[in-house]
Amino acid sequence: MNKPNMLNRSRNTWHTIRVWRDRLFVVGFVMSVAIGILGLAALLIDILADGLPYLNWNFISSYSSYEPTEAGILGPLGGTLWIAGLTALFTIPLGVGTAIYLEEFATKNRLNRLIELNIANLAGVPSVIYGLLGLAMFVQFLFGGSRNVTAGALTMTLLVLPIVVIASQEAIKAVPASYRDAAYAMGANRWQVVKSVVLPQAMPGMMSGIILALSRAIGESAPILIISSLVVVTFVPTTPDSSFTVLPLQIFTWIGHQNPEFRGIAAAAIIVLLGLLLTMNGIAIWIRNKYQVRPEQ
Repeated sequence: MNKPNMLNRSRNTWHTIRVWRDRLFVVGFVMSVAIGILGLAALLIDILADGLPYLNWNFISSYSSYEPTEAGILGPLGGTLWIAGLTALFTIPLGVGTAIYLEEFATKNRLNRLIELNIANLAGVPSVIYGLLGLAMFVQFLFGGSRNVTAGALTMTLLVLPIVVIASQEAIKAVPASYRDAAYAMGANRWQVVKSVVLPQAMPGMMSGIILALSRAIGESAPILIISSLVVVTFVPTTPDSSFTVLPLQIFTWIGHQNPEFRGIAAAAIIVLLGLLLTMNGIAIWIRNKYQVRPEQ
């Protein structure tokens, strides 16, 4: 007579434990998100409070200077735009093409699995290693010692290419196999299926990976410090063969300056860099939404 009651009591106890366990996990996740958001908000408020008084058109249109009242970011901003543009030009075709080949055309043999493993490992290599590689391969070997924009962009390409390849592969894998089967059933060949079915469906995921890759390229300072080694630039790069510096390197230099006023200048440069990143992300999201293929209702 007591056995059913004992079973019901045991079930109720385990149900109560599961309910409280789920609530505990939810509370932990919410607290984690709240801590991250509050930390980011505090950081942004501190940067805005320090940098907004120095942020004006003269700051954006002036060159770097050893006087904080005359310092500007025109040279580093031009170098950053050059690096971002050339890196995108080199990275997107190589990364997307590699992902398409590995997922749609390459056979799943030992060699291709080794290539994919190495690509995944390269994504975790410290950025300073790529800087040393770029110094030896591009600056010294390819350009004969010239520390130019192209050498910096090629180094950034090596840095972010694994991210683009991995993100593009995952986006291609997410395309349902039924879409491919339907295209093949209508008589399309493999390239037509990739071009007309796989790529439009995978474009949102690819764009997300490209956004992350270019954002990392713009925010890196260690490889550029090795490639460029310029901290005060009074010119804007005009050709791919020009010398350059970038905003993160200029910010790093100003942060370590003995004059405390340069910290406010550095905060203003951080605001400009954040604005540039948000603009790039907005453009990429617009492109993603414009070319995303939606099913007919």
